[in-house]
Amino acid sequence: MRVLAAQLAEYVGQKVTVAGWVHRRRQLKSVTFVIIRDRSGLTQVVTNDSSVMEQVTEVPEETVVEITGVIMANPQAPAGVELTEPAISFLSDPAAPPPFDIYRPSVTATLPVILDNAPVALRHPRLRAPFEIAAASTAGFRAALERLQFTEISTPKIVRSATESGANVFAIDYFGHPAYLAQSPQFYKQTMVGVFERVYEVGPVFRAEPHDTARHLAEYTSMDAELGFITDHHDVMAVLTEVVTGMIEAARAYVGSALEVLGIELPPLPIGIPEIDFAEAQELIAKNGAEDPRGEPDLAPAHERWLCEWALREFDSQFLFVTGYPMAKRPFYTHPDPQRPEYSNSFDLLFRGQELVTGGQRLHRYSDYLAALTARNENPANYATYLAAFEHGMPPHGGFAIGLERWVSRLMMADNIRYATLFPRDIQRLEP
Repeated sequence: MRVLAAQLAEYVGQKVTVAGWVHRRRQLKSVTFVIIRDRSGLTQVVTNDSSVMEQVTEVPEETVVEITGVIMANPQAPAGVELTEPAISFLSDPAAPPPFDIYRPSVTATLPVILDNAPVALRHPRLRAPFEIAAASTAGFRAALERLQFTEISTPKIVRSATESGANVFAIDYFGHPAYLAQSPQFYKQTMVGVFERVYEVGPVFRAEPHDTARHLAEYTSMDAELGFITDHHDVMAVLTEVVTGMIEAARAYVGSALEVLGIELPPLPIGIPEIDFAEAQELIAKNGAEDPRGEPDLAPAHERWLCEWALREFDSQFLFVTGYPMAKRPFYTHPDPQRPEYSNSFDLLFRGQELVTGGQRLHRYSDYLAALTARNENPANYATYLAAFEHGMPPHGGFAIGLERWVSRLMMADNIRYATLFPRDIQRLEP
């Protein structure tokens, strides 16, 4: 039976079998050390048997091996134990050299080298760690919403019309008919509020972003939630706060070693996230910032960074809700503020200098949708399937979407979102 590196301390004095990749070899005159890497950590193998030493000499790093031997205590070895009296079996052909040294604690390769060689490069603990954090965050997202009695759904990624009525869509030929890759599950998750009341989804979304920047991707993982019978967007913000709390708690509970490898300090749990109105935020930036944002329908990246610094100073919070964005910048399904129709019942959640989440209250009356689409010179007939749900009665509802890759990149304060993206797709990259 195979024993993982993290379990070996329980087997001191016993004969066990370990398996993994040859992480590092160190050959001295009379003894040879081999470090084996598996999903749980490192195992030190030591031998002075000349035949085994000769075997090891011919084993390139990253070759997959199985080793049987006796576990002995050694405080200087990983986890305080090492495997002695080894018998080695090869489970793969001798491995080709990796593009850089996987065994070194730091990564010296550039981002293009890492991305071009991702199947091997991601074996490095520092490059693998973000995706362990992503997995834990996704588990925390699901767990938080399950506690709140949400139902998980899976929606189509090939759609007839563009969700956001924008140009940044990927057109495809669907058996001779025009179709698109879905920009979001927005229409479907709203529809399913009429079935389940509370729904969520974790899945890919596609944006034909023409930008080649450190924060744009053409495909990313969206974590969406939608809930019915709300009063306004503040009910959605309350659920989002619980979800973010769950994601942080899950990362702390499940992937402490990955956080340690990257030197990540998780933010305090966001109890009572501060909130500022969009117009007030613009006034504040104009009075204290470097440039005047007033008159703009959205916040520039520099404004988001400034507001996050302000929230940290004023409230000791790494999170900040900005509410009441202008309707001109929000999708047609956004519910206006009843007191200020030119502004919306919507919000962004800023975190460590960037917008992390967009959400808000949606329109729910059929007549309001007809009016909103007409006002934007959109033909309601193009949305007939979507609008049918509202024609048959929908409760007041709202929701939000979190970009998983952006969440992880903000946790690790990466200077490029691609460090938190498995096999990125952007304007330059379609493989591996």
